[in-house]
Amino acid sequence: MAWNEPGGNKNQDPWGNRGNDQGPPDLDEVFRKFQETLGGIFGSKGSKGSDSSSGGMGIGIILLIIFTIWMLTGIYKLEEAERGIIQRFGKHVDTTQTGLHWHWPYPIESLTKVNVSERKQFAVKATMLTQDENIVDIEGSVQYQITDAANYVFNVRYPETTLSQATETSLRQVIGRSKMDFIMTEGRDQIASRIKETIQQIIDAYGVGLSVFEVNIQEANPPQQVRDAFQDVTQAREDKVRLVNESEAYRNEVIPKARGQAARLREEADGYKQEVVARAEGEAKRFTQLLKEYNKAPAVTRDRIYLDTVEYVLSNSTKVMIDVEGGNNLLYLPLDKLIRNESYNLQMPENLQSTLPRERNRSTTVENERSRNSLRTREAR
Repeated sequence: MAWNEPGGNKNQDPWGNRGNDQGPPDLDEVFRKFQETLGGIFGSKGSKGSDSSSGGMGIGIILLIIFTIWMLTGIYKLEEAERGIIQRFGKHVDTTQTGLHWHWPYPIESLTKVNVSERKQFAVKATMLTQDENIVDIEGSVQYQITDAANYVFNVRYPETTLSQATETSLRQVIGRSKMDFIMTEGRDQIASRIKETIQQIIDAYGVGLSVFEVNIQEANPPQQVRDAFQDVTQAREDKVRLVNESEAYRNEVIPKARGQAARLREEADGYKQEVVARAEGEAKRFTQLLKEYNKAPAVTRDRIYLDTVEYVLSNSTKVMIDVEGGNNLLYLPLDKLIRNESYNLQMPENLQSTLPRERNRSTTVENERSRNSLRTREAR
């Protein structure tokens, strides 16, 4: 029964004092009992003096063990990606690098480990007003990393929140200075680069200790209410680009071909020009040489020219009409048929050739007659 409960021994307090003794507890007695308890723990026996000395040694050993354990709690190890922020009574005193270290244990010093190699990311989604007073929905992400552990821990209370607010500010600034068509088409990469630079400038001014590595703009669309109309405009713009590219491809195909044909025609014209000039020069030279020979022997040269001309004309004619001197009949010579029969007779056996008309003998007679007429003409001259 407790001393202060009804029916209890009200003349005795919790320290064993009687009601008529109102003094404080005996601290020496309490300490002595504590030493006896420790002595019992370490198994000390003997006289009272030895008990007192053994109790003091036991307390020292316990304190030494406790102090050793307390000192060992200050040993810590940092990985390659970690930095250690040491604070002594709340003041920053050191930033340790990778490896095994020691610091004064709590409450003298405290350790904060910061990962400086992990790349973190957070999503961005906002509705912005553009320069041409249109509204665009932006969806993207920001990748960042801790580069200064001390600044990250001490300069700003909530670094990630500060980075998020700086990102929103940068988005509004960059998007507000750009037109909607530029944002939704070819300007997306440029806008992301500008946003990254603006964010970095803001967080550097605050000394947050973070670095922005990449800003991605995944989506840049008009509001849902007018999205269909904008998609039609975008499709028309893409069709325009496609048709322009097809036209450019056709032009690149046709123009080189036309240039090649023009070059070929020029080469052919140059070749024809050189051929005509060379032929004319040759004819002129031949005429000059012929003129010299004519001046030496006019009659012989004239006959030679006549024979060469007749030979050239007859060699290019398939049908010849001959007027025999002193006769009233014209002789018709089908040279093409005679030549064809001649080649046919050369392939036929001799017994069959004897049955054919004597066209060959007739042509021989005509040739002899032409030779005699030529001789008569020369004699008459």
